[in-house]
Amino acid sequence: MTVAIKVENLSKKYVIGAAQERQDTLRDWLVAAGRSLRRRPTTENEFWALRDVSFEVHRGEVVGVIGRNGAGKSTLLKILSRITEPTSGRAHIRGRVGSLLEVGTGFHPELTGRENIFLNGAILGMRRTEIARKFDEIVAFAEIEKFLDTPVKRYSSGMYVRLAFAVAAHLEPEILLVDEVLAVGDAAFQKKCLGKMGDVAKEGRTVLFVSHNMSAMQTICSRGLLIQTGLLIDNGAIGDIVQEYVNRLQTQQHKSAADRLDRRGLGRSKIMSVDVLSQKKGVFVGDEVQFAIKINRFLQNLSCILTIYNALGQRVAVFDSSLRSEIDYQSKDLSFTCTIPNLWLSPGKYYINVALTVGGEFEDHLEGAAFFAVEEMPVLGRALRNYSAPVVFPHVWSVPEGES
Repeated sequence: MTVAIKVENLSKKYVIGAAQERQDTLRDWLVAAGRSLRRRPTTENEFWALRDVSFEVHRGEVVGVIGRNGAGKSTLLKILSRITEPTSGRAHIRGRVGSLLEVGTGFHPELTGRENIFLNGAILGMRRTEIARKFDEIVAFAEIEKFLDTPVKRYSSGMYVRLAFAVAAHLEPEILLVDEVLAVGDAAFQKKCLGKMGDVAKEGRTVLFVSHNMSAMQTICSRGLLIQTGLLIDNGAIGDIVQEYVNRLQTQQHKSAADRLDRRGLGRSKIMSVDVLSQKKGVFVGDEVQFAIKINRFLQNLSCILTIYNALGQRVAVFDSSLRSEIDYQSKDLSFTCTIPNLWLSPGKYYINVALTVGGEFEDHLEGAAFFAVEEMPVLGRALRNYSAPVVFPHVWSVPEGES
């Protein structure tokens, strides 16, 4: 099979606290060089986002890149997109690359949606006639017809991502790099994105997909890469990689939420602790359960989103405080409490991700913020076993009288 991406001993080092100075003139460059010579070399302020990462992706493969916040996933895609250079190692790319890395990447804020479509196509090396042929399809997919001639700086984050994904996926790149496109947008748009990435793969093009959505990963990816603290830990079938990721998440249960560094967001409000509370010793099918999330600061319009995953990394339930109107943003009790009167989950192990958001933007996000197990519920003196679905609904069986 033809290799589309070949990464050899790729490493990327950042110097924490080092100012990023512009060097527009020879004088600026000489001053910066002099400062670097006077600065004592130290390893204490060095951070390796990636270290000796090597792998291959064949043409037509859809590969998921999995890892906790700060693992190095986004850095990897930025290097493959030629946005940043590696400290050492090489990345060989065979084919035209289309990338969607984060909201704002690749668009000029002062230009309209229409102008940015043509600009991005030109950057990909396409002729104007090629872009025009795909134009209507891009606009229809992004659902921004009314705002096509509005500068994109006035777009909401959802509109921005819809257009960016439509451009990246439709302008016929041979390699598509996608980073967290499913973090923004409604369920219908997310489903449409997954379908389009599947179509791209069926056309023989290559997709490298970064997401925290394990269900989406297992839907469209055949293989996965597990990255942890900049190292490639595992490379194999997507189901095995997701399971390894979930297993490794559980090893951090002893860490306080407030002390964890593997988080992302603006950080104005921070998750301090997450507790799973039940009136019994353990959680049983159908029990009332409370999830208590302590934070350090309330912000106006702050929302808390709690997502439950099973042991396979499949999302089984989402609870969003923004759907309620009785949140008191002046409360001195800095906490969100989500009460579930009857937790109808099948017996097994579960974990939750918790996010704090304002206007769709992450303030804080923790994967594996808490873990809990649901115990079997005794029925008629015996325990129910062999559940084949993640949810158990209360129900009643009956047989009409006189029938056998």
